[in-house]
Amino acid sequence: MSYKLEYIWLDGYQPEPSLRSKTKIVGSEPASIEDCPEWSFDGSSTEQAEGSSSDCLLNPVKMITDPQRNNASLVLCEVLNADGSPHASNGRGQFEDDPDLWIGFEQEYTIMQNGKPLGFPVDGYPGPQGPYYCSVGSNNCVGRDIVEDHLDVCLEADLSVTGINAEVMKGQWEYQLFGKGAKNACDDLWLSRYLLHRNSERYDVVIELHPKPIKGDWNGSGMHTNFSTTAIRDQGGEDFIKDICEKFKHRHDDHIAAYGSDNDQRLTGLHETQSIDQFSYGVSDRGASIRIPIGTVQNDWKGYLEDRRPASNADPYKVVCEILATLRS
Repeated sequence: MSYKLEYIWLDGYQPEPSLRSKTKIVGSEPASIEDCPEWSFDGSSTEQAEGSSSDCLLNPVKMITDPQRNNASLVLCEVLNADGSPHASNGRGQFEDDPDLWIGFEQEYTIMQNGKPLGFPVDGYPGPQGPYYCSVGSNNCVGRDIVEDHLDVCLEADLSVTGINAEVMKGQWEYQLFGKGAKNACDDLWLSRYLLHRNSERYDVVIELHPKPIKGDWNGSGMHTNFSTTAIRDQGGEDFIKDICEKFKHRHDDHIAAYGSDNDQRLTGLHETQSIDQFSYGVSDRGASIRIPIGTVQNDWKGYLEDRRPASNADPYKVVCEILATLRS
């Protein structure tokens, strides 16, 4: 029986990559990722090669079931040059993996239709923020069918989505995803984003990851990144945790450079953010750069930390690469 493999990769567009995919038909379902053949694509059409030497290679790195197609899997790939070396756009190949790093992403996004967030009137704006966060009822909550569909698809694909909720701006939502291992967590987030965008095709809506899709007194969208290591989870201690936060302070500019474009429009010091040119940390402080959860403090300063700076459009490979660099410094 023929079997469908949807090869998914990140292109070379700047400042953030876009997702690309194409289908390969094989004779049977691969037993593992190692059985997925290498493939190629036209890099001149994705900002990854010149037309005179256009072939780029797709190296499969993770395979999951595709719940929306019969006899099919999704295959996440790294992009390689023709000689087999990592392509310059290959963020996954730019850092050494760390299985000890646990990551929890909080992916915010806005459902758009006709150039406006879903639920916004054709002319003007809805009522002020306040009623929409974790809301229920058609007056305040819009797009639930789209969000629930995406959640079910992710769970059927065995992606580690741990929750969803309506966010502060009308038409804005969030899902949470957890992964053990630096690259594993990022792989799952990219696959979940792929399913989010593909699912939107069914509803004639657009998924917007811009960190400030609507200017004015509206919350932006982030990708808060929760992280821990064995030492943070099991050793802890107030001095230890604060020393880690100080490390992040010293590399603030490096992190901001990797945390998504147009993030200055979101990190203003308002709407539960710290200003982009300042760094702070605090217990239970959602206006800080790094939030120390109250649960971590109550557990003898053992648990995890939340980096609230990454924008919703940030490349998780770049975010995790910086977190690892700081933890290893």
